Amino acid sequence: MTLALLLLYLVAAGVLLPRRLAGSARLQARPAAGAALWLALMASFTVAAALTAHHALEPFAHEPAGLLGLLPHAEPAGPVLPHTHDWWLLTAAGAAVAVLVAAVGLRTGRARRRHRAMLDLVAVRDGRWGALVLEHAHPTVYCLPGRRARVVLSSGALRLLDERQLAAAVAHEHGHIRGRHHLFRLPADTFALLLGPLPLARTGRSEVALLLEMAADDAALARVSRGELASALCSLATFGASPAPAGEAPGEALAAASTGTLARVRRLARPGGGRRRQRAWQFGLLALPVLPYLLACAPHP
Repeated sequence: MTLALLLLYLVAAGVLLPRRLAGSARLQARPAAGAALWLALMASFTVAAALTAHHALEPFAHEPAGLLGLLPHAEPAGPVLPHTHDWWLLTAAGAAVAVLVAAVGLRTGRARRRHRAMLDLVAVRDGRWGALVLEHAHPTVYCLPGRRARVVLSSGALRLLDERQLAAAVAHEHGHIRGRHHLFRLPADTFALLLGPLPLARTGRSEVALLLEMAADDAALARVSRGELASALCSLATFGASPAPAGEAPGEALAAASTGTLARVRRLARPGGGRRRQRAWQFGLLALPVLPYLLACAPHP
């Protein structure tokens, strides 16, 4: 019965919930918390998968506990082991996931350093915008996050955007840098790399990217108006619709108009959108990763 409950949880977390959460206006109202919720759901799925594998290998080694233990259940056929050792399983699974995330992070970091070194050679620093200007006709604005962060403007963007639009685009990129959004994307990218066909991995990765763009939009609104930001996004999306040249706005960078421009513009047009906080979110984000353990495996009196 424990195994069946865990399998049901995997289906709900991996397939059903992503379809319900995708494009949620509530998550978009709190984009940073929404991105964290997707990551917590991925962590919860990972915990459930580890417990499911363990219970599949040792189906009679545990007495049903947690919420499941409160239901009537048959006595186990074999010897029952204490549930406390399940924490070692979670620790080992967590360590394996951390190693994978670190490996992806190191690879992305190396690519980012190479790109940064190339930019320092070919781009010109513009003190007015606090950015590097890259001579290229394709209009683009993006940032390379990390210790030595860079905001990059192409000469095409300088010609396309007016002063307030440029200010909005640059403020958006600084929002990415201050929010350390690349650290949010790293576990989502790793999860998608491992479980790409799974709806939680495929949809979750794109939703995390979109929500982080919205979070950077909110950060930019402290310096520019909604209309100026929306205008900059539309201009970059319209004139930058063709594929970016090789080496421009790569996967390790975060571009101003690379993700969900239409959804972001619609959100900016809605009155009242922006920063809202709710403490219940914090509790939910902390509880979600351990929910599978609490449901099926936690000791009870």
